[in-house]
Amino acid sequence: MIPAEDLQCLKAIALRGGCNGPVFVSTQSIGTMLGISQQTASRRLKALETQGLITRAIAADGQHVSVTRQGEDELRREFQEYTRIFSEGEKTYLLNGAVISGLGEGKYYMSLPPYKEQFRTNLGFEPYPGTLNIRLTPSSIPVRKKIDALDWIRIKGFSTDGRTFGDAKCIPCRIGTISCGIVVPGRTHYPEDIIEVIAPVALRRKLGVGDSDSITVEVGA
Repeated sequence: MIPAEDLQCLKAIALRGGCNGPVFVSTQSIGTMLGISQQTASRRLKALETQGLITRAIAADGQHVSVTRQGEDELRREFQEYTRIFSEGEKTYLLNGAVISGLGEGKYYMSLPPYKEQFRTNLGFEPYPGTLNIRLTPSSIPVRKKIDALDWIRIKGFSTDGRTFGDAKCIPCRIGTISCGIVVPGRTHYPEDIIEVIAPVALRRKLGVGDSDSITVEVGA
């Protein structure tokens, strides 16, 4: 777990825009934001870099700093904890959208044993080899962002036959009475208006839906 003092420094960089790309900071500016000395600010920045939470490019008058994906994950984890503290009991989130065709990659990835076993363990079912791709309505995108703040399940990547398969995350959901799961590949910029749903059955066939048909996915907090 990241030390609290380092987390505060990471937040300060993120507040200056560090999650969107390199931002120029100095030990003096960080020290002023956190109420600490320049020497302490310098140690915090070095600690964050050592932990892989930021990247730095040192200049004569300061440094350009970016928050890494790992750093963003730490900030999201902190946000999720505060969300749970201030949430008002159990909630259900509804995502509305239309069925679209994917690239066919889901069938391949859902057939890989290490992924299948983790989904079976965490979701309670072995996924049908394929995903149902849904393009969300504009009004559902804010709901999707709220769901992003919930507790997702990490699906660990693995290596086999000289190829590496990355992490993913999933969260249980339902379509009607069918238990499903939303899966998000471990890509930095995954479209916010697209979700992929897995289930123990072929959802298109089971639900009798095709491209452009409306569909609702329910996520319980």
